[in-house]
Amino acid sequence: MPEQPHPYDGLSTREGFNRSLAHFKIMGGMVAEIERGCNLADVLGERLGEKAINPDQVLPVLNALLVDRYRYTVGSHNLEENADSLARLAAETAGWRAMDLVVAYFPPELGVLAINPKNRAHWEAAGGLKRNELITVYAGTPGAAGREELLRAGIGTLIALVEGSRVKAPAAFRKGRYVPRKPARRAVEARAPARAAQAPRAAVRKSAAPAPAPAAQAASTPAAAPAAAPAPAASAAPSATGRRMTPMYSIPVTNELFHNGNVEAWKKIIQSYATKYPGLEVYVFYEGERIHDINTLFKWGKVKHGSAILIAVAGADIRDVAKLQRYLRQGASQMFEAFLKAPVNAVLNLF
Repeated sequence: MPEQPHPYDGLSTREGFNRSLAHFKIMGGMVAEIERGCNLADVLGERLGEKAINPDQVLPVLNALLVDRYRYTVGSHNLEENADSLARLAAETAGWRAMDLVVAYFPPELGVLAINPKNRAHWEAAGGLKRNELITVYAGTPGAAGREELLRAGIGTLIALVEGSRVKAPAAFRKGRYVPRKPARRAVEARAPARAAQAPRAAVRKSAAPAPAPAAQAASTPAAAPAAAPAPAASAAPSATGRRMTPMYSIPVTNELFHNGNVEAWKKIIQSYATKYPGLEVYVFYEGERIHDINTLFKWGKVKHGSAILIAVAGADIRDVAKLQRYLRQGASQMFEAFLKAPVNAVLNLF
């Protein structure tokens, strides 16, 4: 690692010092959990759920503990195909007693997900893994000397299983002491001193931050959406980043073409949702790829009648997804004009 010219600058303020101190205390507790036989991904999931750590601490913790301290063997892989329904891998890898395993998955929507491949709930929370995205597999034997060739074989076998190959794990994987063990729950105390010391500064930062723009009342209420079966309520298992992501919901295009008017209606609807819930993000997908600019959906008649656009919502406290779907369905239909009657710069009050 290259030498930093000023490595202690972060400790030069009370805020930075307290933040670092809280991080070190939390990591000390995680070391104790690993020594007890717990999987680090399980521990990170618990601490994120307790709000004892922030999502941006996940990757530094993985590197500091698994790589530097416990010398896990590491292998990275860019997925060649979409990988769905991976919960079945938990049953397979749970019998791999010869090693402890952690998978770091890097979806751009959620940041870093720390997954215990022996924990079915972690695979369910991750949903599916997407083609071309990165996974890093850590394999180690904390508290014992591991055989490098066995750990490398474990990494390769797990990656092959994720890719859908029907490989059989060797018998050597099933001999050992590394079985899933649930981490202890704890009260959130480690971050309290840092918060107390930061209180005056936090207040200044909070007051300086611009408040989200209030939702303007629309000039007219959009027409009711066509009758359809009620959409399922948003629910997702906790992820190892503290954020969640709903399943992808299909929005059918019932207009003869998803043209500029439909695009503008969708932009208005998503803007209204983001204003109401600033901590949530709406993701749009078409033909397996994420759409970063909705305007591209109407270029060259790209999306026609009968096509389906997929959407998902990510965040910590997901709400009103059924209502969002209902409005987006209307926005993709011939009744999109109801969303365009408000003034140009007005934010619709839909949620």
